[in-house]
Amino acid sequence: MKFITVIMVLLLLLLQYRLWTGNGSLIEVSLLREEIEKVKSENESLKERNLSLTAEVFNLKQGHEAIEEIARSEMGMVKDGETFYQIIDSAEQQFNSN
Repeated sequence: MKFITVIMVLLLLLLQYRLWTGNGSLIEVSLLREEIEKVKSENESLKERNLSLTAEVFNLKQGHEAIEEIARSEMGMVKDGETFYQIIDSAEQQFNSN
């Protein structure tokens, strides 16, 4: 009877050891869950970025207004017949605003 009890205790200890430190242990499962949450969060932000880029591509393909807006803001283009005015602050005003 003692022999069976000793074997059962050893078996229990072995199973507990594998539960806490072996392959698929509770610690490993916890780390994998954290990693899954991190990847899900990153995927969500990338999905939002993709939707934004898709909308921008659609807008560029369909409308000329978006192309015109980009040309004006990024390239400084002006239409024929328009007058471009650039207002430059004096050095003293720039110094006071900082």
